[in-house]
Parts: sequence; C-alpha cells; structure tokens
Amino acid sequence: MASEAEILDELRRLRARVPQLTGALAAGVDGLVLAQDTPGVEPERVAALTVTALGVAERMADATGQGDFRELLVRGVYGYVATYAAGRGAVLTVLAQDRVNLGRLLLEGRRAGARIGELVDAEAAEIETETETETEERSEATASAKAPPRTTTARPRTARAPRTTNARTTTES
Repeated sequence: MASEAEILDELRRLRARVPQLTGALAAGVDGLVLAQDTPGVEPERVAALTVTALGVAERMADATGQGDFRELLVRGVYGYVATYAAGRGAVLTVLAQDRVNLGRLLLEGRRAGARIGELVDAEAAEIETETETETEERSEATASAKAPPRTTTARPRTARAPRTTNARTTTES
C-alpha cells in the first residue's frame, strides 16, 4: 500500500487544520491499519470497527438508492467519529471533540480522504502494473524457453505402381 509516512503526514496535516480532532487513522478496506495518529485509542480495534461500520453503511446506501458510500458520521456524548471513503482501497476515520465545527470537520475530512485515496490507489495501480509486467515477462520467458516446434517439409507423394508378383512359368521339356 501507500507509504505509511505519506499517509501519516496527511493525518497530521488534517489534525493541524482541525484542532479539535483527537485522533485520525487510515485503514485498508480489509481492516489493516495503514497509518494512525490516535493517542489513547487502540488503532487496530478502531480499524476493525471502521470496516464493520463501512460494510453496514455501504449496504444502507445501496438499499436506499443513495449510491456509493462517501462518509459516515456518528455522534456520541463526548464527540464525533467520522469515516470517509479514501479511494477504492482505504477509509479514513477521525475522532473529534463535541465542540468541533461540524462543517469544517466534514470539509477537511473529505479532502484528507481524497488525498489518502489518491496515495493508496496510486500505489495499488503501481503494484498492479508491476505484477502485469512480471507476468508478461514470465510468459515470454516460458515461451522462449520451450523448444521451437519442429518443422518438416512435406514430401510430395507420387503414385506407386501396383506390385506385381513374379510368377514362375514352367516349361515343359
């Protein structure tokens, strides 16, 4: 996946733009943490819960005809948990205090999700291209390693004369 350092930089920039954020993490859609800045929170647990919520949110959006998943917002007594689509292969989850400017949270979360999505998708495309190139090279190597097919020139066929038997004739003396 994308460089952890690049994603972590984006998470830190997001936290700088929205000071009321208490944490941020990027996870793959498989639930693995790509990068995290979540002091006091277990990132693996949050990533796993994020992917679970993502599945429910995607089904809800689909069942109600709202289209592809974009974001999910949960408000608790002490603040917000917001999850954003980050390209095809990742999600961004941010934790915010209750006094956060919600409009700012949504705007900056969407921007950060888009940027992280670009990083993750670019890396995935690069890996896919490398894999395709390696597969083609292996195919070419395998094809050239095989012995070339034997080519034989066809000999023209000529009709043969029917065989005759040498019959002995006896002469009477």
